[in-house]
Amino acid sequence: MEYNKLTLEEERVIIKKGTEIPYTGKYNNYKEKGTYICKRCNAPLYRSDDKFDSHCGWPSFDDEIPGAVKRIPDPDGFRVEIICNNCGGHLGHVFEGEGFTDKDIRHCVNSISLNFIPAKTETTKTETKTRKAYFAGGCFWGTEYFLEKAEGTISVKSGYMGGNKPNPTYQEICSGKTGHAETVEITFDPSKTSFEKLAKLFFEIHDPTQVNRQGPDIGSQYRSAIFYTDQEQKKVAEKLISILKQKGLKVATELAPAKTFWEAEDYHQDYYGNNGGQPYCHAYTERF
Repeated sequence: MEYNKLTLEEERVIIKKGTEIPYTGKYNNYKEKGTYICKRCNAPLYRSDDKFDSHCGWPSFDDEIPGAVKRIPDPDGFRVEIICNNCGGHLGHVFEGEGFTDKDIRHCVNSISLNFIPAKTETTKTETKTRKAYFAGGCFWGTEYFLEKAEGTISVKSGYMGGNKPNPTYQEICSGKTGHAETVEITFDPSKTSFEKLAKLFFEIHDPTQVNRQGPDIGSQYRSAIFYTDQEQKKVAEKLISILKQKGLKVATELAPAKTFWEAEDYHQDYYGNNGGQPYCHAYTERF
């Protein structure tokens, strides 16, 4: 892949994982509408609508364009580094639990790692039209199996959310000590489906009345949960739960704001598609 030519200072940050001096970057207080792209490879990374002022000295975002940013352990052993998922260029670090926005996530990004495309000249229409949803309902193999077949679904990834340990492994999740739930990240086209349709299907492919388990799988990592990305998703989830309760179901599904989604190991992705078989603890039951 051919990349853009970088200056020595850009190479220091993007290639050698350096950090620009705080409050000096071009995009720290930038307010224009548009899309921030990778300076090295031009991949779209962040939307201006997800940018906020954290007063930290670097551009801050509480969400990324789906699939654009990859999280990896920082060499310091404490922080989580973020890199461009397309070229591996260093962007900065991601933090949770600071309370700046409802999503409670801060992507702290070096301005020097970014370029900007104003909204009036944007050509990245496909990326800006997608939305994300996060559901946990027992083993993510089965949840992924059913949701990836839904109309309007672009991709489904298995991973972990809702815990307190950065970059957890499957073995750590199974210990029940990290607080994470086996979760799927759905990227969908809102012109072809809606969060409500996907949430209804989610409630119909697992038993939302079970507490910290799903079928034979027992443990908090198998709990039922919806991790909402905004207040609209929260309201939809609350409405559906109310409907189910009116039907007599003792719904145990947890509602919590979406935080960092940690993608699971490769062998968990599209498990049944790659290995054959059928979900052992998920089945479709009409509820709406």
